[in-house]
Amino acid sequence: MLLIRQYRFGIEEFTLEIPGGMCDPGESPLKAAERELSEETGHRANSMAEIGWVHPNPAIQSNRCYTFLAKGLVPDGDPDPDPDEEIELVREPLLRIPELIAGGRITHALVVAAFRLFDEFEG
Repeated sequence: MLLIRQYRFGIEEFTLEIPGGMCDPGESPLKAAERELSEETGHRANSMAEIGWVHPNPAIQSNRCYTFLAKGLVPDGDPDPDPDEEIELVREPLLRIPELIAGGRITHALVVAAFRLFDEFEG
């Protein structure tokens, strides 16, 4: 799995995550996923499939967080993160993901939800 280690200002620490971000105005979730993958990792995928979505905080927000499975990653230039993003690429074996979650290395709630969606998708 290609993950990113990204500084998060809210907790003033780095978190281990999957690439992701927000849709630009008029942009589909798929196009946003492709763009974020490229910007944050410098890779493109040979195929991407939507594997599900969650409401991040339905008490106060109406948005959805979509998760896509990117397969066949190919380097496609240098990463081009936003100016306020500090990102490092991290590769981890897929079988190690549950350990990283259980051990508190992956703590971002939307990333944990994404891996749950992945488990259901891959079944």
